[in-house]
Amino acid sequence: MVTFGLVHGAYHGSWCWERLTPELERQGHRVLTVELPTEDPQAGAAEYAAVALTAFGGAGDDLVVVGHSLGGLTIPLIAAARPVRRLIFVAGMLPRPGKSQEEVVSAEPDMVLPGPEGGAYRGPGGETRWRPEAAAHWFFADCTADVAAWAASRLRGQCWKITREVTPLSAWPAVPWRQPRGRRGVVGQDHGSSQATGDRSGQARTVQPAAGQRTGQPGGQPGAAAHVMVPVHGRAPDDDHRLR
Repeated sequence: MVTFGLVHGAYHGSWCWERLTPELERQGHRVLTVELPTEDPQAGAAEYAAVALTAFGGAGDDLVVVGHSLGGLTIPLIAAARPVRRLIFVAGMLPRPGKSQEEVVSAEPDMVLPGPEGGAYRGPGGETRWRPEAAAHWFFADCTADVAAWAASRLRGQCWKITREVTPLSAWPAVPWRQPRGRRGVVGQDHGSSQATGDRSGQARTVQPAAGQRTGQPGGQPGAAAHVMVPVHGRAPDDDHRLR
């Protein structure tokens, strides 16, 4: 059994793991989450990592750090700063030492599809926000209608220093990593990295990687991979036994 440190993606918060957490705990794992400073215009990857390091401070060397979507830019910094057993990128963005994420996306435009017209807007502090109806359809297309509406209503604002700055990661940490991927591997409508199921009894909904995974050895940098910005709601993937 291990300790999972769960790092959410853009617009999300620790709430997005509420359905996954009970299932991991049922299997005997410990779960820690973090609330990243997504609405702070001065916060970049180093600041995100500092908040996560505090949140995961009570974990031992068995810590497995999971980064969803934009969280992928943060989790290698966590592994560079403390002992980590493994990194898992769930439809995660991958930092490239010496580059900003905007440079990476500019060089690999097929990584991300543009969002729907009128779905996002600029908030009063300059942050990007999403209209719930558009977010429910765009981000959570694989979820049931009630879960999609619930998740969309809880999205927060997102500032973008973390994608505009050159990553503070100077080199990939010597930690094994795993990279589940979405079915189509790009951000777009009517697809995702999860399939939400469940019942009225409040059991955790499920999420399963749909198109395989990549694995790596210590010191190996993940290759280029597009990501799917759909939050994780549900139980651990079936291969979690490998982490025990």
